[in-house]
Amino acid sequence: MKPAARQTRAFLMDLFEKHGFYPRHDLGQNFLIDLNILDVIVREAAFTRDDVVLEVGAGTGGLTSHMAVEAGHIVSVEYDRNMFGLATEHAGVFPNVTLLNCDALRNKNHLANEVLAEIQKQLDVDPNRSLKFVANLPYNIATPLISNLIATDLPWTKIVVMVQLELAERMAAGPHISNYNGLSVWIQSQADVKIVRRIPPTVFWPRPDVNSAIISITPVPERRAQIKDRKFFQNYIRMVFTQRRKMLRKVTVGVLGNDLSKTAIDAVFEAEGLTQTTRAEELFPAQLVSLSNRLQDAILRRDESGG
Repeated sequence: MKPAARQTRAFLMDLFEKHGFYPRHDLGQNFLIDLNILDVIVREAAFTRDDVVLEVGAGTGGLTSHMAVEAGHIVSVEYDRNMFGLATEHAGVFPNVTLLNCDALRNKNHLANEVLAEIQKQLDVDPNRSLKFVANLPYNIATPLISNLIATDLPWTKIVVMVQLELAERMAAGPHISNYNGLSVWIQSQADVKIVRRIPPTVFWPRPDVNSAIISITPVPERRAQIKDRKFFQNYIRMVFTQRRKMLRKVTVGVLGNDLSKTAIDAVFEAEGLTQTTRAEELFPAQLVSLSNRLQDAILRRDESGG
């Protein structure tokens, strides 16, 4: 099938006027009107017919239609009922598009069951299928969507999303950088992160008040395999980075004090070559993975010994 009409600013303004409603600022509804940016996103995603694609924020179906020409199947989620109607009108004509009118998140730590079930249904069609997450994301839910997808065991091979530039820079940041945080560590401990392009507000209608960026995240299985327990690791870095500028040993005692003695924590830090003055913001993701693994091992040894 050929792509649906390419959605320019004039096209979108006429479309909304025809239907009698307008983009909602509270839901972060800003639509790409520079058509070249759609091409950049699709090119970076490098679709094949074995790809099941998750899109969140279908909007008017512009990107959805663009992707449907090349990918195997699109699972596109749109929360707003008005937008869902427009997406159905413009992208629902593609037989390889499933549109869901629901919240993509069950809560801040989990994707919605309905979304997960539909993704799995499409993956089960062929054992060669894998998942890509490609979207112009609503900025207010970008962080939990990305973080929660990475936390699943779904066979994802690429994330290519438009996000606020500040968030993109945070995900790509390294130690000693001011915006390096738990999200940076969580993603980089399991994947490579690349800012593909910085995007000005002028390519959207309506224009947002911030700059944006296309970010590409590619999993590194060997890195992910180094994490003994991803849930423990995620919780640990989430907690220690809430106090990232404090001494990491002191923060760890506060976080794990009910599970490990100060002496046991000191032994772990010494084994890791960390000092009393080390801060979380100074450590690379691999160092934090190693620390988390060793702390968990110490907890397990204590439990096994009954201590």
